[in-house]
Amino acid sequence: MVVLGIETSCDETAAALLRDGREVVSSVVASQADMHRAYGGVVPEIAFRKHLELVNPVLDETLRKGGLDWPDVNGVAVSNGPGLVGALLVGVASAKVVAGLLEVPLIGVNHLEAHVYANFLQHDDITFPLVCLLVSGGHTIILHMPSHGMYQHLGETRDDAAGEAFDKVARLLGLGYPGGPVVDRLARDGDPHAIAFPRAWMGEDSLEFSFSGLKTAVRNFRKKSPDARVEDVCASFQDAVVDVLVGKTMRAAARMGVRTVLMAGGVACNGRLRERMQEDCERRGLALRYPRPGLCTDNALMVACAGHHQLMAGQRSGLELDCFPVLPVKSAS
Repeated sequence: MVVLGIETSCDETAAALLRDGREVVSSVVASQADMHRAYGGVVPEIAFRKHLELVNPVLDETLRKGGLDWPDVNGVAVSNGPGLVGALLVGVASAKVVAGLLEVPLIGVNHLEAHVYANFLQHDDITFPLVCLLVSGGHTIILHMPSHGMYQHLGETRDDAAGEAFDKVARLLGLGYPGGPVVDRLARDGDPHAIAFPRAWMGEDSLEFSFSGLKTAVRNFRKKSPDARVEDVCASFQDAVVDVLVGKTMRAAARMGVRTVLMAGGVACNGRLRERMQEDCERRGLALRYPRPGLCTDNALMVACAGHHQLMAGQRSGLELDCFPVLPVKSAS
């Protein structure tokens, strides 16, 4: 079964072809990051117009790279939320046209669920039940996953997501956009113990997150100590985020009695987070899996993978499929 995945939830126009849920036929990602950098973040109207310009060339290039023709496509999977509604609309409309003309099944895929399934593209030894830390630009969530398509929300952010905190702190420090990779790079040359930034644990049993206070603490420190080494600020801030992400993931794993931990989303590329999560998982005898960097950020392969599993489970979306700026992950059980 060859599934065409389409992803346009934010500022990447992406398409991919995936055979039988694991075999990558082709993948194309056209990023708009350079266009939005001047504004310090994604501008929805610009993203929408750029998706309109790019979606057809990206689809054509995906077929060309894969050496396939349109009749070889057996199903179409598309992100229909959460995300920028105008951007999502471009992908959903394109997917409807392709599925309708080819007379193949269409499935709407939750963008967050797709991030989780990026792990199943890379690893064939993932065992259930598991917990997954999903950390992206707009979301920080811990999920319990008993089996494919089954989810239980254990905790999420009450304000800024981890990725948002990285971007906002980078902006405070004049490091540009996107901020996460720059903060991660500079932190390698800094002292994580130089500045005692706060950790929002929110109670000894809580699996919720809050990073707005940490962001404010960085701003206040910067005003009082403008000459402090940027590398030390980055390292101290990053460790404050990582401490909470790792600590609460370990708390969730113990509470649910799982032996497998996944990470997903763009922030899962962070080197310090990967290092600390690996250390804590090894200490507890837990198996840790996360995707390679190219599968952590937005791409269409993860959409195709999640779509493959949903299609194989008999799920279908009609041509009335809508898109949603807010779309929680819901269990299929």
